[in-house]
Amino acid sequence: MPTRLRLALTGALRARDAIAVSALRSALSAIGNAEAVDPGPAPAAGAGSPYIAGAAAGLGATEARRRSLSPAEAEQIIRAEAGERQRAAREYELAGHADQAGRLRREAQVLMSVVTDGDRPGSGAGPASGERSGSGPGLA
Repeated sequence: MPTRLRLALTGALRARDAIAVSALRSALSAIGNAEAVDPGPAPAAGAGSPYIAGAAAGLGATEARRRSLSPAEAEQIIRAEAGERQRAAREYELAGHADQAGRLRREAQVLMSVVTDGDRPGSGAGPASGERSGSGPGLA
């Protein structure tokens, strides 16, 4: 699933689709956050480098192995991200902000297209409706 998101992000960047780029980056970040692990307790005082306080000695000593998500878990995260956008869009619409509601619905549509259309070649790699909604240079 993260691979599909990255491919879709590449297509959105090329198309300069700011809405899709925003949604896809957010979903990738959510998956990255879910893969993070608790670092555990801090090392005991005096452990590590004699030259730098609190430093850990050894190559990779401070690295933590990330959690590996199943495709179903990653899909669940993307669906939750899309659902949050749909709920927020309804609230914006009730508050009279149709433009922001439309943007959030478009983001949800982009995320769901990665989940539902990802098995078909050429799908999910770009803007869902082919429209250009970028703000110009600076996205790539």
